[in-house]
Amino acid sequence: MSTATDTIRVSERLDALPFTRRHGRILGGSGLGWALDAMDVGLISFVIAALSVQWKLAPSEASWIASAGFAGMAIGASLGGLLADRFGRRHVFALTLLIYGVATGASALVGGLAALLVLRFVVGLGLGAELPVASTYVSEFAPARMRGRLIVLLEAFWAVGWTAAALIGYLVVPSSADGWRWAFALGAIPAVYALVVRWGLPESPRWLASRGRNTEAVAIVRDLEAAAGRVSLEPSAEGVTASVPAPRPRVSALWAPALRIRTASLWVLWFCVNFSYYGAFIWIPTILVSQGYDLVRSFGFTLIITLAQLPGYAVAAWLIEAWGRRPTLAVFLAGSAVSAVFFGTASGEVSVIAAGMALSFFNLGAWGALYAATPETYPTPLRATGSGWAAGIGRIASILAPLAVPPLLAIGGAPLLFVVFAGFFAVAVVAALFLREQRGRALA
Repeated sequence: MSTATDTIRVSERLDALPFTRRHGRILGGSGLGWALDAMDVGLISFVIAALSVQWKLAPSEASWIASAGFAGMAIGASLGGLLADRFGRRHVFALTLLIYGVATGASALVGGLAALLVLRFVVGLGLGAELPVASTYVSEFAPARMRGRLIVLLEAFWAVGWTAAALIGYLVVPSSADGWRWAFALGAIPAVYALVVRWGLPESPRWLASRGRNTEAVAIVRDLEAAAGRVSLEPSAEGVTASVPAPRPRVSALWAPALRIRTASLWVLWFCVNFSYYGAFIWIPTILVSQGYDLVRSFGFTLIITLAQLPGYAVAAWLIEAWGRRPTLAVFLAGSAVSAVFFGTASGEVSVIAAGMALSFFNLGAWGALYAATPETYPTPLRATGSGWAAGIGRIASILAPLAVPPLLAIGGAPLLFVVFAGFFAVAVVAALFLREQRGRALA
């Protein structure tokens, strides 16, 4: 029996299932890890604003706090995808949570900039690997007819985590001189949660089948079918012979003739969206402070702006199955470009908050659509590798963006800065049009 035949059989049975409590547990377990990731990334924007004042950091020094983490994320995303395709989704998922959770907690104890930069790099290694692995993991359990919606819902946990970061930033960081230390200490929660992930969630049956471990794959599928109240007519797990495992994933395979346009489009998309998102949202609290708002008020504005992420995800989750991946992604990216221009030129509290909420709504809806489209672009043996490398290329932009903000602000202020972000969003719109539409299609 071939690996391809095993994978097709497992995929067909997974796609035939209704949404069950087991699916909800997989989505919720992965989503909580996703939310904790977002909380860590969000916290750093508030910590930078606080440390810029407390440690009297120059803008270039402050930007390196963000960029050090993103440098780790670029490496982590690329390596994490390769490791997940070789060793499995669940194990790598748990390991990444453990790495960045411990490093974030240790960040609470640092006494200077150098130590903080080193730990932020380690945090990035775990964080960068976790996100593409988690989206790949959930997509491989999701039935085809609802796969896009479930991945957007997974990405919506990002808004939950970022909102938690905004609350901590608003309530904890300004509360005392050590407020930023307590914020980092809260980020150690993922280290404990990693153990729950490791033992509480099953491995992806699609990955198991692609690696020749069909006995284990069938056992997990039968468990999901039993949870749905279905009796399988397929052979029992004990009666299935092992098949030949697929070749080890190679990065060069992403550029095979059948995949090169998809890969190029995804890399451009990830680069542009990362540059604009992290350039804007990591710096929004600091930019508001520089415009004359005090620390508490700027954090309060950021909290309100963050809340607009949730309806953005909700609308994207509906449209991605109604319209498809490409049109949903293109529309939300175009909305992000327009909102960025308005935010950069806004004056007055009402205008700043309204434009910021629009940017938050469209940008995070675009993120949801992008995470849905990315893993289903590639076949199972390359899925995590392809997702990880797309995310890794994007993280290069997230390294550059915080470093580019101070000189752009010095040259033309917030208007120029956000026009540049709008330009990157516009390029991403064009790249989105070259993606393959996968709505309702089974995973290869």
